[in-house]
Amino acid sequence: MSGTKAMRYHDISCGHRVVGHENKCRHLHGHNYRIHFECVGELDSLGRVIDFSVIKEKLCMWVENNWDHKFLAWENDSLIKGLKETAFLEPAEQLIFSESIVFVPFNPTAENMCQYLVQVIGPQQLLGTGVTLQKVVIEETAKCHASFKV
Repeated sequence: MSGTKAMRYHDISCGHRVVGHENKCRHLHGHNYRIHFECVGELDSLGRVIDFSVIKEKLCMWVENNWDHKFLAWENDSLIKGLKETAFLEPAEQLIFSESIVFVPFNPTAENMCQYLVQVIGPQQLLGTGVTLQKVVIEETAKCHASFKV
């Protein structure tokens, strides 16, 4: 694999809570996240790892469609589990509500979100491109970020 990388970022807004957090992050809250994708691979005949529009299509749009303006909830969060029950809502409200909460298989810290994007989403979204999502950096604020790299 070449040492050349292609990088693109995408901004989303979403909520979460960190189960077991000792301070205020245990509460329901949200962030304006900036997610940086770093892709590696062999250069093509034009001298690119991957076209930036493909990163947008495959990775940026995945987070846009699946996490943006949603609430990420750990599937084991006992506080949130009860929200899966929507029988008390009208059918149209049930759909809106069920689309608003995304149950994920991890405690939704920025670190775990990075790891999930690199290990699960990257391989499935970049399948057949010959490119690997090597690293994700997630900024929760301008001062705080987490990353995961393979």
